[in-house]
Amino acid sequence: MTDLVPRQPDATPAAYDAATLAVLHAMEEAAEKHLDAIRPHNTKRSYANDWKLWEEFHDWLAERTGQPLPLAAVTKGTFVGFVVWLDTIKAAAPNSIDRRITGVTVTLRGRGIEVPKAVTVAARQALKPLKADPERMARGRGPAAAATPDQLRKMSAAAAAGLTGLRDRALWLMAFGIAGRSAEVAALTVDGITLVSQGLDVHVPAVKGRPPRNVVVAYGTNPDTCPVRAWSTWRAAAGITGGPAFLPIDVWGNLGGRALSPEAVREIIARNAERAGLAVRLTGHSMRAGFITTSRRAGKREEKIRAQSGHAANSPAFWGYIREADKWTDAASEDIGL
Repeated sequence: MTDLVPRQPDATPAAYDAATLAVLHAMEEAAEKHLDAIRPHNTKRSYANDWKLWEEFHDWLAERTGQPLPLAAVTKGTFVGFVVWLDTIKAAAPNSIDRRITGVTVTLRGRGIEVPKAVTVAARQALKPLKADPERMARGRGPAAAATPDQLRKMSAAAAAGLTGLRDRALWLMAFGIAGRSAEVAALTVDGITLVSQGLDVHVPAVKGRPPRNVVVAYGTNPDTCPVRAWSTWRAAAGITGGPAFLPIDVWGNLGGRALSPEAVREIIARNAERAGLAVRLTGHSMRAGFITTSRRAGKREEKIRAQSGHAANSPAFWGYIREADKWTDAASEDIGL
């Protein structure tokens, strides 16, 4: 029997000449174009959304560190941080986070940026315990929890001391008072908020193609949850006379010069709800949903509520909130002899 001789490794190939490198480069480009052409449209659209979130994550990081990082900075730290941000700030479902890791990885590699396997392995290690959490796995399967006045009072009682606490209270109460989207709250300006005898005249700017609107926010009966008093207190303490209504504050209590991002607005609301020990997780949209349901239960007319929130007349989301608020009003099972 012929002895089995271990195969010797191939010799290291010589460096390619310029003509060979040119052909290989052309084939690489052709392969990328072919793969992009056969990739389904929905997949490409999802990858584009994943990349936007990667950009938002970097904006969020820059607000907190004061040092913008390049989008091509691919490390275990940035990828694991992305997972944690999607989980805690965006409240994304674990399966969505998993897909977004893939989308960002594909996009980076398509731009010629190396994504080491150790980086994606670390990200999915961070994701693994999230997939074992039933509450996280159920995310995205229902509407945002609607904030209630009682929850707002608990949040006010638990708010941080100092300038940050004053800003946070004014922010979430303003978001509730104008039934505002996070992007709308982030876009508010000092000049667009006018104090009048009855409360506040607020100009809500146009965002994401939605039309602007002018709304009024009346004084609240409870000083702890009055948006008018909270705004006036924050503005006076911060000494702001123009520009963005809500500004970043660093760990030393210094004000930043640019407006908070929509992500920062959502984070402030979620963080303060958690700080207050609320049983439900509130998001940026919780203030908007909470205003609509609370106002309706107080007997306000549909058209007045819709003018405040800026919903279209045929908005399924708006009418869903109205139905939720009305379900115990003259309930079909009430007083029927049972």
